[in-house]
Order: sequence, then structure tokens, then C-alpha cells
Amino acid sequence: MAPSATFPVRLPETRFSRTVDRALYAIGRLASWLWVVLLAVIVVNVMLRYLFREGRIELEELQWHINALAFMLAIAYAYRVDAHIRIDLLSNRWRPRVQAWVEFYGTVLLLVPFIAAVLVFSWDFVAHSWAASEISASPGGLPFRWFLKSVLPAAFLLLLLAVASRLSRLLAYLFASADSHPQANPEDAR
Repeated sequence: MAPSATFPVRLPETRFSRTVDRALYAIGRLASWLWVVLLAVIVVNVMLRYLFREGRIELEELQWHINALAFMLAIAYAYRVDAHIRIDLLSNRWRPRVQAWVEFYGTVLLLVPFIAAVLVFSWDFVAHSWAASEISASPGGLPFRWFLKSVLPAAFLLLLLAVASRLSRLLAYLFASADSHPQANPEDAR
């Protein structure tokens, strides 16, 4: 992975990160096709509504479900390719090693607990949906709402894998010898 706009050096890969990143990349590429399916459903729904004057609630809900599924599966991929939103007002002025430490502690102290909270609280949410065989409350709506809700913990488990991969790469960068970082400035070894 090349240096990103926010992180000035290339983080070394680890065996773990290579395996996880490959899997996340494949899942992200596969999930990207959901946007094409979503577009097709929207076009069909619009054509039915405006050409044939027939609205279909199941197509409306299908749009929401595909959008939610694609978005949730994209979270881990976006984190993996460093395409998520960052606010780097101060860190752009810091040395790469300081940036790496800030990212490491920010991830461990803020992101990992958030993911853990979502995972803990989503289990009951999903279990209740499965137990009730939850379906849409709308007449003519889609069945299997429990399936869509099951994507929430699955997506955050994938995000947790992406975070573990990034942390392994950060640790490899932070604890490697200074001469093993050809892209880094020698002053950054401090």
C-alpha cells in the first residue's frame, strides 16, 4: 500500500495483514457490485412508477436493503484502503512516528471500544429479530428483515479484522529498526 494523503510513509505488511487485507479487498470488490444491483432496482422502480403508474413497496424496501447491505460491507473495505474520513488538522505537521503513535492510541482507545459496543449491543437486536422471524411492517413489504439486521454484527466483525490488520502494520512500523524504514526520515526514529 502506497503512502496515503494522511499517512506519509508506507506501513510494512505483516503476514496477518496480508491475509486479512486480501480477504477484505475481495469482499469489498464483490460488495461493490451491490451498487450496480441497486441502480438497476431504482431504474426499474422509477420506470414502473412513471411509465406504468404502479408503485411497488417491495422495490422501495429492496432499495433500502441493498443500500444498507452495500454500505455496511463497505465500512471494512474503506478502512482497509484508508478511504475513510479523517480530521488531520494538527497531525499533518507531526513526524510520521508521532502520527503512527497517535493513530495507534486513537484506534485502541476510541475505535476498538466503539466496535466492541456495537458488537455487544447488536447481538440482542439481531437475536430478537431472528426469534420473531421479523418481516416488514408494510403491506407487500419484504420478508427476512432478520437477514438484513444480521449484517450489522457481521460488518463490524469485518471492521474489527480491518482494525487488527492496521494495528499489526502500525506495530511493525513502530517497533522495527529505523534503518528498515527507507521512506522514513531518520529523525523520525526518535
